[in-house]
Amino acid sequence: MDNLMDLIWFKIVAGVQYIKEFVDILVGPLNQLGPVTAILILALLTVVITKSLTRIFKTKRYRQLKKEFQHWYNIRQEALKCQDPDKAKLLAKNIDQAKLNKVYYDYFFEGFLNSLATKFLPILVVLAYVNQAYHPVNLLKLFGREYIFKFAGSGSDPILVGSVFWFILSILLVHLAWYLIKIIYRRMHLPQNHNASPSPSATA
Repeated sequence: MDNLMDLIWFKIVAGVQYIKEFVDILVGPLNQLGPVTAILILALLTVVITKSLTRIFKTKRYRQLKKEFQHWYNIRQEALKCQDPDKAKLLAKNIDQAKLNKVYYDYFFEGFLNSLATKFLPILVVLAYVNQAYHPVNLLKLFGREYIFKFAGSGSDPILVGSVFWFILSILLVHLAWYLIKIIYRRMHLPQNHNASPSPSATA
């Protein structure tokens, strides 16, 4: 049994190494732009992948729980419309205790697992690759320095920024830029949609 586990483990390690070597070939041309730009592009690709996976990948159980939650939530909202306030609160409380609370927690937990698979796991995988591929030893071989960039600190020694910190910061910067672009895009298209709709005086 131990020999079998060792064989499986060695095959997994070999498979991971082959994948890394293949990714190294793909990322190789980016290194010509320098480590700062290369890691920034990797962060951009990671964000694009995570957003695409989040939009496309939804488990069957997640979709079912979402429908069930919306169903019981709508029933609760209808119950609150009862003319008798006390009766409305009692009906809503019964719905919460009987179904809605359990469905909500199941829906929330399934959504959390879905997010782990589509958002956090890809980021962690690329982060592990960046940490290994742009290790100080590899940076020294590729770019002649052991850091991504540096800037003057408060003391005599400069502050060195490593690959992991720059990758995380790049992820945040890409998300911020994505958010700002969406806002600008919406503002640019709102006037067009507003102008396209007929005014009350024109339809009179």
